[in-house]
Amino acid sequence: MTILKRRSLLKAAGLAVGAVATSGLSAFTSNPEKPDQKTKKLALSVAHITDVHIGEGENAPERFKKCLKHIITKHKPDFFLNGGDSIGDASYDNVVYDQVIKQWGIWDDCIKTLDKYEVHSCIGNHDSWWKAPSKEHEMYGKNYVVKRLKIPNRYYSFSKKNWHFIVLDGNNSNISLDQEQYEWLEKELEKLPASTPTLLMSHYPILGTTQVLVGGGHSDCKKLKDLFHKHRDKVRVCLSGHNHLSDNTHYNDVLYCCNGAMSGFWWGKGDAESAGPGYYLETPPGYAMLSLYEDGTVENEYFPHTF
Repeated sequence: MTILKRRSLLKAAGLAVGAVATSGLSAFTSNPEKPDQKTKKLALSVAHITDVHIGEGENAPERFKKCLKHIITKHKPDFFLNGGDSIGDASYDNVVYDQVIKQWGIWDDCIKTLDKYEVHSCIGNHDSWWKAPSKEHEMYGKNYVVKRLKIPNRYYSFSKKNWHFIVLDGNNSNISLDQEQYEWLEKELEKLPASTPTLLMSHYPILGTTQVLVGGGHSDCKKLKDLFHKHRDKVRVCLSGHNHLSDNTHYNDVLYCCNGAMSGFWWGKGDAESAGPGYYLETPPGYAMLSLYEDGTVENEYFPHTF
C-alpha cells in the first residue's frame, strides 16, 4: 500500500491504532490456556518477517542483515516465513528494468544471511513488475517473483512435524483468491487428516482490526471465514502483513495475526503520525516469533527492533 492511500483512509475513518509497547507485544494463543497445557510440547519455532521493502537507501541492507542475525542468535528458529513485499517496490508505473534488477540483487545478497535456513515466502503487492515491456517478458508479473523468491508456485503448501502450512496469493481482483486458487485451497483442507494443525499465510490480512483502520484486507474474508469454520478442527492461525501494523484477532478459534513490518516506516524515520522513530502509526519496525505446539495451539509474539 502507498503511504498516501493509507493516510487518507485513516483520516477518513477518524480512527487511531491502539498503542504498541516498545518493549515487545504479549504473546497470543489460539486457545485459552488450560492447566494441562503447561506441559505441552513445542513442535516448531518459526520466525515471521514481512514487508522488508529492501532497497539501497537508509542503509537498509545492513540493518536488515543485522536483524536477521539477531533473530538467529536470540530465537534459533526452525525456519523463516516471509510475508511478501520483499523488495522496495516494482509495482509503480515509473519503475524501470534496472531498478527491479537492483532491488532483487540486494534481496539476494541480504537473504544469504539465511543460507542455512529454509525461507518460505509469499508474493506481496509491491514485488511484481507490471510495467515490463510486454506480458511475454520474462520479468513480467508474478512468475518472475516466484523465481526470485525460489518458491514452487504463487500459492503452495508444505508440512513440518505434525503441522501443515499453506501459502496464499491474494494479489488478485479486489484482494482475493482467484477461483482456481480457492478450489485448490478447498481440496487442500479437505484432504488433510482430521485435526491436522494448519497455518495459512497471506500477504494481506484476512480478518482483524488493521484493515478496518487502514484498508488492505481480503475482500473475500467472509468466504474464507466460512471455509475455515468448516475445517475448524484444522485451521489454527492465519498470518499476514501488508499494513505495517500489529494486530492479533481471535475469531472462531482461529488466531489472525497481522504482524508489523520489518521495515517499519519503510526504513525511514517516520512522520507526524509516527509514535516513535521508524514507526508506522503506533507500530514499531519488527518481526514475530511463532511457537507451534504438538497439540495444535499457537503463540505469536511480536518483537520490535531498533536496527
